[in-house]
Amino acid sequence: KQVEAMKRVLGSLNLNIVEMVDENATLDGGDVLFTGREFFVGLSRRTNQRGAEILADTFKDYAVSTVPVHDSLHLKSFCSMAGPNLIAIGSSEAAQKALKTMQQMSDHRYDKLTVPDDAAANCIYLNIPSKGHVLLHRAPEEYPESAKVFEKLKDHMLIPISITELEKVDGSLTCCSVFINK
Repeated sequence: KQVEAMKRVLGSLNLNIVEMVDENATLDGGDVLFTGREFFVGLSRRTNQRGAEILADTFKDYAVSTVPVHDSLHLKSFCSMAGPNLIAIGSSEAAQKALKTMQQMSDHRYDKLTVPDDAAANCIYLNIPSKGHVLLHRAPEEYPESAKVFEKLKDHMLIPISITELEKVDGSLTCCSVFINK
């Protein structure tokens, strides 16, 4: 039902909608990490190689690299963009292995911000003209050690958000948000 709801909303905004017509293709937004330069696509229970291929066909101007995801729901369960060149990454073995794969696949060298808790690495970076670098991240009461790491980002406006209830149903900051620059 998410697909139909999003299609209606995006259509009402007159945005271009690209549909995957291959019934064998799966692509979950939580497996798609766009860095501003390239895409990393997690191959998980929710995303397959064919879904990644369709993404690559749709965005021909960007490199698309696949990253195996094990022991997590999807790629952004343990990483996301925390700034223009900054990947927030969890500390688990699975997260660090995925980061190593991303580093090997990319010609670009990203800075990394390692947080103790994988779930806390799922954050949202915004560059808002009147505010500058804004980072929505998990609240200190949820992940206190990871919040301390985010607090070191002195050039970011930090906005802690508590999503404990959403997390109970596999919700996270990125999958519960759609940002449209219009």
